[in-house]
Amino acid sequence: MIKLYGLRMSNYYSLTKALLIEKGLDFEEVKRPPSQEEDFLMRSPMGKMPAIEVNGVYLSESIAIASYLERLQPQPALLPGDAMQAAKVMELVCHLKLNVELVARRLLPEVLFKQPVSEETKVAVKADLAKGMMAVDRLFVGAPYAAGEQLTLADFYTFYCFGLATGMVNAIYGEDLLDGYANIQNVLALMAEQPSVQRVETEKSAK
Repeated sequence: MIKLYGLRMSNYYSLTKALLIEKGLDFEEVKRPPSQEEDFLMRSPMGKMPAIEVNGVYLSESIAIASYLERLQPQPALLPGDAMQAAKVMELVCHLKLNVELVARRLLPEVLFKQPVSEETKVAVKADLAKGMMAVDRLFVGAPYAAGEQLTLADFYTFYCFGLATGMVNAIYGEDLLDGYANIQNVLALMAEQPSVQRVETEKSAK
């Protein structure tokens, strides 16, 4: 059985859990906060959430875990069969993660821990987010899913990346990051009805 390490508060933990449910895989949740202690660094070299364990082997980073799950359980497929189309999905995933979510995450100390970030950082984040959103918009199909007609990994990353990013932006700037991005809003609404996502969100709220 797959062991999933981390905390439900983490968006990437929740994303990974949703993928496990979507794939119909048996797994056990192991509550472990991020840590720089050696026993956790063995599971996740940067001490981040989530990590999984399979037969004594540990794997960290959500994209690596998603790739493993896709090979472990090919159905339902979350990547297109065509090589280029699959690569385009992963391209969108990378932009969502690197150029939107991780940029907005730079605001997290002030939003969650009341540790003010500098005005310089806030200005830089706002500019970088604008570029990131333009990049995502160029790749985003939204008809009806992020990458087209098929549910893919990009839809799960859309839901869980924007779940954090929109909250950060609203808290710091009082703005809606998704204003003018109807396609992304539509996919978020669609994913909120996805059974695997609903289960994750329901169980998160129960704890």
